[in-house]
Amino acid sequence: MTGSDQPAQTIVPFGIDFGGTGIKGAPIDLATGTFAAERVRIKTPAKSVPDAIAAIFVELLGHFPDCTGPVGVTVPGVVHHGVVRTAANIDKSWKGTDADALFTRATGREVHVVNDADAAGLAEVRYGAARGRRGLVVVTTLGTGIGSALLYDGVLVPNSELGHLEIDGHDAEARAANSAREREDLSWKEWAKRLQKYYRTVEKLLAPDLFVVGGGISKQADEFLPLLDLDTEIVPATLRNNAGAVGAALYAVESSGR
Repeated sequence: MTGSDQPAQTIVPFGIDFGGTGIKGAPIDLATGTFAAERVRIKTPAKSVPDAIAAIFVELLGHFPDCTGPVGVTVPGVVHHGVVRTAANIDKSWKGTDADALFTRATGREVHVVNDADAAGLAEVRYGAARGRRGLVVVTTLGTGIGSALLYDGVLVPNSELGHLEIDGHDAEARAANSAREREDLSWKEWAKRLQKYYRTVEKLLAPDLFVVGGGISKQADEFLPLLDLDTEIVPATLRNNAGAVGAALYAVESSGR
């Protein structure tokens, strides 16, 4: 076959989930929302400045030379048009960094950066617990902090940062994140009381159609979700630790216009 007789190539993007302890990446099959090859994990360096992370991305992509699609990267911070605006849980040097430009230059690939919770939200709406759901979906990730993603009829409203709502004079995630449960050795019942107040507050502000609860703790959702009494349906995420990379790859393809 030659020219137009050749079949169209299927775009296989690459998703990278940049976390505080590990950087995980794999090619993503967007037809199924699954890894197209076994993921590779590299330990996040103690000094996780932008240039050091860019070098790790180059190493990570080197494991998959045949994956040439756009690259999506999660960042735990507010991202405006590829520029990282906040750095609450990462090195302060990230603030103001044009991460899209930095990573594109370092890797020689088209790279698009997205907030980590927003990436998880995109994945859950397209492939997971909120697939096919209309209206306003609020995805929360309960971990070191509380990440959030707002999606209306499947369309992302980025950088919601609902973990930083002030409730009873406290930053919400300081008392209701999973890290607070572990730090204070709270029982499931004690933690659920804090989650109840948090989700009730979000409910009053936004009146969503569905809450999806992600983060590693979602594996134990049966221990705490039944203890909540909300007007809004609340369900555990289904993609769990894969959501970030899958959502980042999806974001990269949609941002590249392919």
